[in-house]
Order: sequence, then structure tokens, then C-alpha cells
Amino acid sequence: MSDDRTTTRVYVDMVGDLFHAGHVALLREARSHGDRLVVGVLSDETAAAYKRRPIMTLAERVAVIEACRWVDEVVPDAPFEVTHEFLDEHRITTVVHGDDLTPEGAASIYGPAVASGRYVAVPRTSGLSTTEIIRRVREAAT
Repeated sequence: MSDDRTTTRVYVDMVGDLFHAGHVALLREARSHGDRLVVGVLSDETAAAYKRRPIMTLAERVAVIEACRWVDEVVPDAPFEVTHEFLDEHRITTVVHGDDLTPEGAASIYGPAVASGRYVAVPRTSGLSTTEIIRRVREAAT
């Protein structure tokens, strides 16, 4: 399908560290909301500011996410807060995120998309996260 003005472009952002089945589920679900999926990959510094520093480098995370069959385009070092300018620049029609954000949190990070009704919260994969995988690795090492 061509990427013209009628193409729906879905945006999701992520750290994508230790890429796992939960990430794949998010990307598959996000892709189901449009014709093309654009994935913003947050920098190490951005991730460290609100959780922990990623184990994989930005370049490694981008390479793995680009290889996912559901992904059409990757934006490395994506902004933490999505602006009108970012949405316009990338021709984003819908923004998707896991349902772990409060409405206030979604509005503070994805404000323009929330305000215009272009924000969709999707279910997260329960029991699977990068933090959980790190816990399993530590447990297996003892």
C-alpha cells in the first residue's frame, strides 16, 4: 500500500529493551489500528529518566524493532512527549499505548493525540515485562 495522505499511520513508542513477546503483542495490536506502524524508540537517557537505563544500546534496540514484521518505520531517539509538530512531521493519524497509563498520564505525554481523539489504549501483556525477564535471569543465575 502506498504511503499517501489516505494511509493511516499509527504511532507507538517504546524502550524495547530485551525485546520480548509482550513487545511483539503491543506492536501487532498497534499495527491493527492502521495501515502503517511507526515506532518511536526512546533514548537511553529518556528511559533512564523514568525507569532504568536500558541494557541494550539504542542502536541494538532499533535494529531488533526494525526487524519485527509488524513495524514499517522506526524513529530513533523519539521524544518522550509527543507534540503537534511531531505528529504532523510523521503524518501520524493514531497514537497507541498500553493501558497502564492513567488518563492524566496519557494527556501529559500524548496531549495532542488525546485532545483530538486520536489516542487508543490497548491491553498490556500481563506477567511479562523486561523487569520480569531480568528477575528471571537473576533467579536462574543463583
